[in-house]
Amino acid sequence: MISAWPFLCAGTGILCWPTTPNRLLPTPRLRLPIPPRQALWLAPAAVALPLGGIGAAIATALLTLAVRQEWHSRRETTETLTRAERTATVLRTMVSELRAGAHPVTAAEAAADAVPELAGELHNLATAARLDGILESPALPAVAQSWNLARRHGLPIADALDAARRDVDAEVAFTRRLRAKMAGPRMSAIVLTVLPVGCLAMGQLIGANPLAVLAETLIGQAFLVLGAALLWAGTAWSRALTNRRAAP
Repeated sequence: MISAWPFLCAGTGILCWPTTPNRLLPTPRLRLPIPPRQALWLAPAAVALPLGGIGAAIATALLTLAVRQEWHSRRETTETLTRAERTATVLRTMVSELRAGAHPVTAAEAAADAVPELAGELHNLATAARLDGILESPALPAVAQSWNLARRHGLPIADALDAARRDVDAEVAFTRRLRAKMAGPRMSAIVLTVLPVGCLAMGQLIGANPLAVLAETLIGQAFLVLGAALLWAGTAWSRALTNRRAAP
């Protein structure tokens, strides 16, 4: 009689046989559907869900989205202006060094000392210039393009960089004037956005209890979502109008 134990042991051994890892296939990793930083923006909606229902959660998410988009827009505008100002400082420093008789590589190194935030890009440009290569810089395209243009056509590098410096200075001045002129409309848009929230608080103080209507009735939930959607659309529209750039 043939025992089943040898076959059982052989099958167990085959199942436990180590497999060769396939390096062509990526190892599956656990990824969250929403990054942790973006999940923080959903925290107010999660808090509003048990307090005011699904309508309050959706409305809070829309208002949080409006605040987040406004914050990102202002930060992007500030960063763009800061990059332009740093580029203007780099060009101004290099032009002054070149006018004094310095070599372009020495002028780039002097600009790196004047603007430490762009020192890496300037050192890369200086290294490429020493090796007689094509100058490329995503952070300083005006410097790289002017330098390449001067080398290609035999133009004075100081004149090419000075022309780029004038363009950047004009852009910075125009952006500052535009921000100053749009400060009033932006403040008006913020006041109009916050006004409905203030009206709800005032109604709650005088005893009208609008929060109970919005949180406990179906039509109140619908109006809450509709009002938050209109507020988000208003902030997006005002941001598109105030951030629109005209030709200087």
